[in-house]
Amino acid sequence: MASQPVTWTSVSKSARGLLTTMQHTLTVFGLSAVAVLALLYTNPDAAKKVSQLLHPETAAPAPVANVAAAPAQPVAQAVAVNHVEEVRDAKLLGTTKQQQNVTSWLAKRYRVAGDAANMLVSTAYMTAHEIKLDPLLILAVMAIESGLNPFAESPMGAKGLMQVMAKVHHDKFEEVGGAEAALNPVANIRVGAQILKDYVKRTGSVEGGLKTYVGAADFESDSGYGAKVLAEYNRLKQVARGKYVPTRTPPAPAQMVVKQAEPATPAPKADEAAVAEAKSETLANL
Repeated sequence: MASQPVTWTSVSKSARGLLTTMQHTLTVFGLSAVAVLALLYTNPDAAKKVSQLLHPETAAPAPVANVAAAPAQPVAQAVAVNHVEEVRDAKLLGTTKQQQNVTSWLAKRYRVAGDAANMLVSTAYMTAHEIKLDPLLILAVMAIESGLNPFAESPMGAKGLMQVMAKVHHDKFEEVGGAEAALNPVANIRVGAQILKDYVKRTGSVEGGLKTYVGAADFESDSGYGAKVLAEYNRLKQVARGKYVPTRTPPAPAQMVVKQAEPATPAPKADEAAVAEAKSETLANL
């Protein structure tokens, strides 16, 4: 079938048809828009819903802020607690300079080799950090109990640096190798320090803990043991701060006891004849 030739008339008809269709479409859209605007103007609720659909709002910031702020206080408390623990741990560990001061002073005071004293002090500080006890208190007990002699033994069976009764506290030695480890410096310090901490916690004071540690819990007095340990502890605190403390403690002044004068022994009565003779001799010599 042969195609018909394109003429100007046919093109113009097509163009007019397309324009007519577009006019009708725009008219429909225009009328629809006017109707929608009229509806929105007369119905505020519908307008609000359309506005929310066209411009969806993000989640309300207030609840989110409250939710985020809720854990702020616990977090702040946790940070504060961690800071306090860090400060306490740093105090228990001490600085390198403090440990050096303590090591040098103890080595001179108790005539211990520098390397040995350094090992004992380091162990005391590390143990104190682990069990949360003052390292200088541990060292003070070691000094009074054994004079820093790791092989010291008492007639009652106390052994090592902190003079621990291995038979009594055998359960604590099980964690460090058994009762045979009582003369092991590291094991002895660890067990002795743990015992001391338990006694301090039980009695509620360092003085009470020391009294129990020395075995005088049921007695009225500990015979001055606690005072000796605390005096050494105070000296170690001064040493750790870099202050000069003599390595030799002057002995306590002796108390002067005034004895009551003994009554004079009455002289025996001389023989009257001898007295007369003495008088006559004296007169003759004149």
